[in-house]
Amino acid sequence: MEFKHKSVLLKETIEYLNIKPEGIYVDGTVGGGGHAYEVCKRLTAGGRFIGIDQDEDAVKAASRRLSEFEDRQRIIRGNYCEMREVLAQIGIYKADGIVLDLGVSSYQLDDPGRGFTYRVEDAPLDMRMDQRQHFTAKELVNTYSETELYRIIRDYGEDKFAKNIAKHIVAARKEKEIATTGDLSEIIKAAIPAKVRMNGGHPAKRTFQAIRIELNRELEVLQYSLEAMIDLLNPGGRLCIITFHSLEDRIVKNIYKKSEQPCTCPKEFPVCVCKKKSLGSVVTKKPVIPTGEEIVYNSRSKSAKLRVFERK
Repeated sequence: MEFKHKSVLLKETIEYLNIKPEGIYVDGTVGGGGHAYEVCKRLTAGGRFIGIDQDEDAVKAASRRLSEFEDRQRIIRGNYCEMREVLAQIGIYKADGIVLDLGVSSYQLDDPGRGFTYRVEDAPLDMRMDQRQHFTAKELVNTYSETELYRIIRDYGEDKFAKNIAKHIVAARKEKEIATTGDLSEIIKAAIPAKVRMNGGHPAKRTFQAIRIELNRELEVLQYSLEAMIDLLNPGGRLCIITFHSLEDRIVKNIYKKSEQPCTCPKEFPVCVCKKKSLGSVVTKKPVIPTGEEIVYNSRSKSAKLRVFERK
């Protein structure tokens, strides 16, 4: 299956990166290379681009897409939380711009074998972003306790029927192993009132999101990585992050704010005594969202938000 993915907020991201022809730029979720291609186009032979992705298919696709820029790019398989170590191994310690396009690619959603979608009934319950990982969504739904399932569906899926869905999953797996996306989808449907199923979107959407986030440690990795990425930037360098749901966006917003205004002194103190210095400024006071035209062209861009931070 060909790796296809429409890059979200492409024009806006490239503009906010403020690319210098001889700068160093990193994409921590290179995917099919959409953002990467536009970055490489703007670099001279003196510039460098490093693309990182934990998905083997993405690494292959990006390598093909960027083959014409062989003199200025390198694609590496890894998780963006390892960015500092990955870059150090190739002699890079600072960057002029970093991009993260979070979430699941169109390719991953459209490939039934990856198990990310609830729209295919007989797909394996997989959901691994990095297939070197052994633990899959199948193991998760068949081994997590009811309390653990309730927690992740409530917190990561923000589903008001989380308790009932967790209860139904545990009851169903006592009868037989939950093995496919269809198995799980039917269990979730049965846990949600018919009236709600008729009026809302697909009843399994929130639970599938929750399981994917937990399995791949998406929020934990994001929270852990952002301050290190800001530290990697040269003065004037920018960090551009595209999120797709409120949980990711909240983490990005809060860490940007903390990096801009790190002072922890009580407000009544006349001067700062904590000595914590601002690392830079938030460029996008409000998140950049897709235009109506982009949403028509790419419906999956609808929930996207871009936030940008510039290093001092």
